Amino acid sequence: MKRFLPLLTVGLVAFGAGALVPRPAALPEITVPMARAAQELFGLSFTEAQLDSTRRNLTSYRESYQALRAISLPNSVAPTLVFDPRPLRMRQAMLATSKTDAGKLPAIGKVKLPTNRDDLAFYTVRQLGELLRTKQVSSEELTTFFLARLKKYDPQLHCVISLTEDLALQQARQADQEIKAGKYRGPLHGVPFGVKDLFSAKGYKTTWGSVPYKDQTLDEDAAVVERLRAAGAVLVAKLTLGELAQGDVWFGGKTRTPWDVTKGSSGSSAGSASAVAAGLLPFAIGTETLGSIVSPSTACGVTGLRPTYGRVSRANAMALSWSMDKAGPLARSAEDCAIVLAALTAAGPDARDPATMLASNTFRYAFDADVKKLKVGYVKASFDQDYPTKANDQAVLEVLRKLGVELVPITLPTIPPASLRFVLTAEGAAAFDDLTRSGRDQQMVLQNRFAWPNTFRSSRFIPAVEYIQAQRVRGLLIEQMDAQLKGLDAYVSPSFVGANLVLTNLTGHPAVALPNGLTAQGLPTTITFMGQLYEEGKLLALAKAYQDATDFDQKHPALNF
Repeated sequence: MKRFLPLLTVGLVAFGAGALVPRPAALPEITVPMARAAQELFGLSFTEAQLDSTRRNLTSYRESYQALRAISLPNSVAPTLVFDPRPLRMRQAMLATSKTDAGKLPAIGKVKLPTNRDDLAFYTVRQLGELLRTKQVSSEELTTFFLARLKKYDPQLHCVISLTEDLALQQARQADQEIKAGKYRGPLHGVPFGVKDLFSAKGYKTTWGSVPYKDQTLDEDAAVVERLRAAGAVLVAKLTLGELAQGDVWFGGKTRTPWDVTKGSSGSSAGSASAVAAGLLPFAIGTETLGSIVSPSTACGVTGLRPTYGRVSRANAMALSWSMDKAGPLARSAEDCAIVLAALTAAGPDARDPATMLASNTFRYAFDADVKKLKVGYVKASFDQDYPTKANDQAVLEVLRKLGVELVPITLPTIPPASLRFVLTAEGAAAFDDLTRSGRDQQMVLQNRFAWPNTFRSSRFIPAVEYIQAQRVRGLLIEQMDAQLKGLDAYVSPSFVGANLVLTNLTGHPAVALPNGLTAQGLPTTITFMGQLYEEGKLLALAKAYQDATDFDQKHPALNF
């Protein structure tokens, strides 16, 4: 997750939700004595130095409250949180027969085992799956191959927390036996993969990348691990994440991008992106709350899919923000992401994660869609700005036009999404309440103003009323977004210009970050394609059409280290 940007302060604001509301008179500066008095109300006991760091965040929070108060909220506007009275038993009973079928993938030509086995490192999931299906290579051979690469390059990349070698070889041998017996499960059968180490796996540590949890073992498999195992995939590694899903710094160091090991891989799905980019794994699972798939996909030059909120179960995964966390794959191509998403959703909604029960349809491949019939928007105001990767992004629009895609300029909602960011920090502070109150947060590696320890302390001062008001404004944002995207199949946005990244993480829309070139320094860049809610099929079909017309997804680092 990227460092929080300064929050927007507004004066007189009209957001299409009511009359203009004047900003109150200037408020007094928040001081340490004020924070000290406030903490006594909540039964907290932070030090003077901690309160000094906290008060600056409280000033930013207050500016957000003022911005949100400028939006008229009729009593009829409900918060985005919905109470569900059903116990887990009842949810499970309602979903007992829920399974889905993603349909058929496009035909694939003949895939041959390369003369140089090292070339397998950068084969796609689809290609490796075909080699396994046709018995040109065994899962045990592939698993041993990728384990060796992980061991060879991890000392430079710092992308692995735990290798699951014994489990991987056991699963690979089982896959080989099943394939030999004609019990082929599909394109992931026998394919190695890794997961971000906020997903639990029986028998292995689940460290969340953080010092206070570095010896934690959870005796359960996360839903993504269960579902990929059901598809026949082979878990070979648990990968790094910035501490508690922020950035690329964890208790073992800083994860690096294989394009330049002097630079970090960004985060927080740091190890997932780095390992895939370096050809240490064909695909990996990451998560995004506010940029944690898009950002490392950019730093490492891989294709990263952030599905619609609630599309993929987060059961037995570390929670940072229950209303914003999303899980998805990082791979070599949009087609690979679709294959993995199909496996992650094949069992239907998961009663353990109520968000999955919101899905309005099942995931299906849409690679047979005629892209010439798709209506695709582009965020004109963002593309018109001056920014370093503008030429690469403009070239994407030209490729889409040449493919016959109808491109239309669009604008995004006027509500400033930055003013809603404290929704995430409030939920994070609740998720790690014990960590903060016990003082164990002082064991964490990063201790600056923007790191979690100070953010969680600051968030203890967010009033419940302001949090609920923010969720109500979020509902207005969702309605505005729906109106702006009416009639579109997808839209395109620069990955980091404008408010799109924060906005769509709040509204839950799916996104795929696609490599689209290199900087003058030889580092990868991405463009982001966005889809309608629950329409990952069309989104990935458009992304595949772009990747079929270009070769950026086929480029990989030289690994000269």
